[in-house]
Amino acid sequence: MFDNLCKFLVENFPNDFASWLLGEPVTLTELSPKELSLEPIRADALILRQSSELILHAEFQTQPDVKIPFRMADYRLRGYRRFPQKRMRQVVIYLRKTNSEEVYKTTFELEETLHRFQVIRLWEQPTEIFLRTPGLLPFAVLSNAESKIETLQEVATRIENISDKQIQTDVAASTFILAGLVLKQEDIQRLLRRDIMRESVTYQLLVDEGKAEGKAEGRAEGKAQGSQETARTIAVNLLKEGLAIDLIAKTTGLTVEQVQQLQSEQSE
Repeated sequence: MFDNLCKFLVENFPNDFASWLLGEPVTLTELSPKELSLEPIRADALILRQSSELILHAEFQTQPDVKIPFRMADYRLRGYRRFPQKRMRQVVIYLRKTNSEEVYKTTFELEETLHRFQVIRLWEQPTEIFLRTPGLLPFAVLSNAESKIETLQEVATRIENISDKQIQTDVAASTFILAGLVLKQEDIQRLLRRDIMRESVTYQLLVDEGKAEGKAEGRAEGKAQGSQETARTIAVNLLKEGLAIDLIAKTTGLTVEQVQQLQSEQSE
């Protein structure tokens, strides 16, 4: 769940992430992994975007992964093979604090081959970075904040000041879900305004699903019928609460078409 949510945020707030990860608001368009290989490497949250001069390769990780160094090196070579004239910026962003040595690895070494990439551990990042733009607000509570509660309160205040109601709702929902990595649900529900982020069993289900998913490596291919029904139930509840179809699809793992079908069924 967390990986899909991060993809949603990058897709909907590309300039915010470009400013953060590249240092400037470069206009980036989506780059499909299929353009770099016939068989894309499986990744939790693989994000490829490009401009005329560079490729941004970012991956969000909830748990450490020993395969990360190889994956970064492999994608760098794939990118060079397809776009030899473009620079590539590669960043691995770890969401949840851990003492694992894997989150400190920034190189891949194989005999005479050495490849370097960047790693961002959110719990070491200054909070103010994530308070500057709407798309980064959901990550503020995961940063190096003295008080997670006070940080979430600040984020809630800034969310209230977002004039676009759809953006406001999407940012609030994203904040609610990511905050579940570090805060208790009662604290999150108490601090986020209820008319923006309603108390809901749906959100508890989402957070519980994310915690369980974080303990597994990647996402299992193909879900059982029971999981599909749970995803559909969550999607229906989120539709009733006014969340965007794209966000619902990313969060539940359903396709946009499936969510639209559910929306049509509810309307009927």
